[in-house]
Amino acid sequence: MSREQFAAMMPYITDDLAAMIAKRQELSELDAISKLYASKLYAMLEREETKLWQYSTDMLYSLFEQEQQTGIINFPDV
Repeated sequence: MSREQFAAMMPYITDDLAAMIAKRQELSELDAISKLYASKLYAMLEREETKLWQYSTDMLYSLFEQEQQTGIINFPDV
């Protein structure tokens, strides 16, 4: 995937994930975005080569929640 394509996709992924965080954790969208941007998961998601952008929003949320609870992200074998 080109850098341009990846850059074009990231806002959609981020918006969907932030909306899910806000809904499930009963946060404002701004608080959800802040939590997401501060996470290790987001730092990894920003790097195209990690291929995390291929995961569903549900899977990304599960990984985000896992990081919030344990401080560790265990990626599934795919």
